[in-house]
Amino acid sequence: MIGAIEAGGTKFVCAVGNPDGTILERTSFPTTSPEETLAKVEEFFAQHPIEKMGVGAFGPINLRADSENYGAVENTPKIPWRNYPLLEELKKRFNIPVAINTDVIAACLGEYEYGIGKDVSSCLYITVGTGIGAGLVQDGEPFQGRNHSEMGHVLLQKHPEDTFEGTCPNHGTCLEGLASGPAIEARHGRKGAELADEDQVWEIEAHYLAQAILDFFVVLSPEKIILGGGVMKQEKLYPMVREKFMERLNGYIEVADVNELIVAPGLNDEQGVKGCIALAIKE
Repeated sequence: MIGAIEAGGTKFVCAVGNPDGTILERTSFPTTSPEETLAKVEEFFAQHPIEKMGVGAFGPINLRADSENYGAVENTPKIPWRNYPLLEELKKRFNIPVAINTDVIAACLGEYEYGIGKDVSSCLYITVGTGIGAGLVQDGEPFQGRNHSEMGHVLLQKHPEDTFEGTCPNHGTCLEGLASGPAIEARHGRKGAELADEDQVWEIEAHYLAQAILDFFVVLSPEKIILGGGVMKQEKLYPMVREKFMERLNGYIEVADVNELIVAPGLNDEQGVKGCIALAIKE
C-alpha cells in the first residue's frame, strides 16, 4: 500500500491506496502545530503497512533537490510551520521513501493519472480557494523551474467596475489578491457561498479568471485546463469563464471546443490524495 498526505494549511488529509489510484481508507484533521499534526499522521499510518509515501503540501515549500532545506516549508504565514523540515521529519518518522511536491501539483497529477486529464499529454490545474495556485504536468512530469510555480501571483488588468485594491500583501491586484475566496469576501462583505445569486460578483470573478487563464494558455499551451477549489463550487462560473476566455483570445489561437479545454475536476475532491499516490510511485 501507498501512503498519501494532502497537507493543507487548514487541514491534513491522510489516505492509503493502491497504485491504480483506489483509496482504501482516509481521514482528515485540522492543521495545528507541526508536532501535534504529525502525531496524528503517525497514529493513522501506524494502522497500515505502507511501503512509500507521497505528500502534496501547502507552501511555499522548498523543492530544490540540491538544497539543504529540500522539502521544508518556507515563508508561510502559518508561523509554527515556517522553515519546518517536513520532508526530513516524515522520512525520519516512517523510514520509507517519501516524495513531496505542492498541493496543487498533487491535484494536477491526480487528474492527469486517474481523472479528467488522463487522455491528454499536458494539463494545467488551477485551484481557486483560500489562495490561488496552479501546476502543470507535461508527459507525466510536473513542471518545475528553480522552484515551484506561483501562478496565483500574475498581475492583472482591473475590471472597469472594480475599485477593490486586492488582498495580496505583496502585490495587491494579482490573481490571488483579486479572485481568491478571501478577496471575494473582502470586496463584497460576505463569503462567496452567500453571494450565489449576485451576478455582478461572478461577472468580476470570471473576468479575472479568464484573463489569467489566457495568459497561462498562450505561454504553456496545455491541452486541458482544470479549475478546482472552493470558489469553483459556484458552477455558473465555468460557462462565464469559457465565454470571457474566448472573447479575450479573439481568434488568435484555434480552440476546437472550449468546453473540453476548460473543465471541472473529475475526481470528486480526491484528486489531491490520488495525486500523492502518483507522486510516491514516481519516487
